[in-house]
Amino acid sequence: MSSFTDPSAYTSWLFTVPEFLDPDTWSVMTLVWVFVLAALIIVIFGTLLTREADRLADRTGLGEAVFGAVFLGASTSLSGSVASMVVAFQGFPELAAANAVGGIAVQTFWLAVADMTYRRANLEHAAASLENLLLGTLLVVLLAFPLVARFVTDYTIFEIHPASLILFAAYAYGIRVVQKARAAPLWQARTTSETREDVPGKEHEMRTWVMWSRFTALVLVAGISGYIVAQAGVELVQRTGVSQNTVGAFITAVITSLPELVVTLAAVRQGALTLAVGGIIGGNSFDVLFLAFSDIAYRQGSIYHDMGGEQVLIITVSIAMAGILLMGLLRRERRGVAGIGFESVGIALLYVGLLVFQLVL
Repeated sequence: MSSFTDPSAYTSWLFTVPEFLDPDTWSVMTLVWVFVLAALIIVIFGTLLTREADRLADRTGLGEAVFGAVFLGASTSLSGSVASMVVAFQGFPELAAANAVGGIAVQTFWLAVADMTYRRANLEHAAASLENLLLGTLLVVLLAFPLVARFVTDYTIFEIHPASLILFAAYAYGIRVVQKARAAPLWQARTTSETREDVPGKEHEMRTWVMWSRFTALVLVAGISGYIVAQAGVELVQRTGVSQNTVGAFITAVITSLPELVVTLAAVRQGALTLAVGGIIGGNSFDVLFLAFSDIAYRQGSIYHDMGGEQVLIITVSIAMAGILLMGLLRRERRGVAGIGFESVGIALLYVGLLVFQLVL
């Protein structure tokens, strides 16, 4: 009968990462394939996530805008949140911040792409609602906090900047305001022939706990995918010398934001327009919290003071994109040019301009 005499050897074997799963052993081509595989997983599970979200929005009575903002937005953003926290903990503040704010910019651009696919009318006209207007306003307010934090004191509490705590409180308060406005609205968009209101679909026979279980399982896959993307992003920065901002804003941010693109396009196809717009705006509001999560994970001080001017530029452009989107929701241009509103054109031009400036100039 053998005895267990060396527990350290056992635990070392138990927690040893197999060589093929160790990012340090991956070639650059392997990193590329990891990005591609993670993107495919995110796309597939993002589509399934949309269906579950639309059903739960009706079952819970929260409505598409609120459910899209709180649950769907947070869930599809989980991969990006995990990616930002992982790289922040590993000491890459610019990569973490670029992934967070870059995701906000690209996801707003996804909304313009969705508008181009909805041919009946301007998407912002058809999906206008008080909830989406409030969510857009909340996004602008939240985006201002990191800018303020960067130019004020770098004082921290346990290496956490007070702005991170304020962001959590402001987000919770903002979502509460949206919920109360939905329950007792004092403002309402005028209904037109092209307006698509949030009307509950056919009741699904599946039990509520089964829906939540499926939804949670899909969310966990998104989180794991985000961790893989984060590790691949760190390796890409270290191996190739590409800047943290470029990798974060235009590689990891785009990949981890693919669920929002898939969810938005799928929601538009299903006619859940309020869910499509609310999911993007609400997801962007949640994405601002990436910076707060990253600040907590970053153990070398305030992440707001260690992020570079490139990330400040992305935040500023994101505020401009959100402002244009709000103008579109208020103006409610019915058709625009070829069914595309001025806000989608403006958002697309801003994002492409940011991309060119960051990569070329």
